[in-house]
Amino acid sequence: MRCVVFDLDGTLADTSADLLAAANACLPEPVLGPGDALTAFHGGRAMLRLGFTRLGQSWSEAEIDAAYPVLLEAYRQGIAVHTRLYPGAMEAVESLRRGGFKVSVCTNKPEGLADILLRELGVREVFGALVGADTFPVRKPDPIPYRAAVERAGGVVGRSMLVGDTETDAKTGVAAGVPVVLVTFGPEGREVERFLPTALLDRYEDLPGLAARILG
Repeated sequence: MRCVVFDLDGTLADTSADLLAAANACLPEPVLGPGDALTAFHGGRAMLRLGFTRLGQSWSEAEIDAAYPVLLEAYRQGIAVHTRLYPGAMEAVESLRRGGFKVSVCTNKPEGLADILLRELGVREVFGALVGADTFPVRKPDPIPYRAAVERAGGVVGRSMLVGDTETDAKTGVAAGVPVVLVTFGPEGREVERFLPTALLDRYEDLPGLAARILG
């Protein structure tokens, strides 16, 4: 069975504002803003490192690790204040399902938070599986979470593809031996082409046809 696996942050939804707000809550003063969306999509620790550096404070990885759970709790409490699904995302997902594709989510966000967010957005039940950063001892770009996202949804890895927005997603595709489509409506725009994806996606309306061409 054909399967399309979606990354979450920066792919299905623009979560950057709520992520940055959570990071700012861990800093002595809020120094992260909309221009830091790309850092937000690289995770909580990346935001904390940038924030402390921007404040001119020295920091250690131990201090980042100590602040990380605080960030996660702040994010949990404000997980869907500003977050929005990208235009056309769920219409494309529903079109894929009608076309016989299985759909799932594979994210480097902790599984519990990803589940909460998808439910807040009202779309959790649409996806046949959800695999997060802590579902397994390893995360993307290791292929294990990706394979599980396919198989738990009822798909076949050899007939699957990943839709994402970062180098991590591109590397996941290489590791799993599957096609990768990178979206261009994230912070990097068409610069993601340097990661050598199978294809670029400028708008979700084009995804069902693209998936049919790639997976047959």
